[in-house]
Amino acid sequence: VQLQASGGGLVQAGGSLRLSCATSKRSFSTYAVGWFRQAPGKEREFVAAINWSGDTTNYADSVKGRFTISSENAKNTVSLQMNSLKPEDTAVYYCAARPTGLRRTYTLIGEYAYWGQGTLVTVSS
Repeated sequence: VQLQASGGGLVQAGGSLRLSCATSKRSFSTYAVGWFRQAPGKEREFVAAINWSGDTTNYADSVKGRFTISSENAKNTVSLQMNSLKPEDTAVYYCAARPTGLRRTYTLIGEYAYWGQGTLVTVSS
C-alpha cells in the first residue's frame, strides 16, 4: 500500500490548511488511518485518527477543536482540515494506515503498517 500526503505549505498563525492522504488502493475501506507530525528536534507524535468506516475519530488534545479528520472513500482520500493554526503546529505531517476489521482508531506509531512520505507545514507568527 502506498500513501501520498499532500497539502502542506506556509501559512500565517490563525490560518488554515487542508492536508490530503491518498492511497494506491481502490479505497481506504478496511483501513484505519492516522495523521502524525514531527517537529524539528522532536519525536513523531499522534495528531488524529479515523476508523475504517469513517464514523469514529480521535484527536490529540493539542489539536482538538481545531483539526478535523475525514475520509472520502470515493476519492481514496483521508483529509486533515487544520484551522486556527499556531506556530507550534509547524512540523512534517505524515499519514499512516493499517488494515483492520475492528471499528476503532489507533494512536500509536507502532500500530501502523504503512506510511506516507510527509508534507511540511510551516506556521509563521
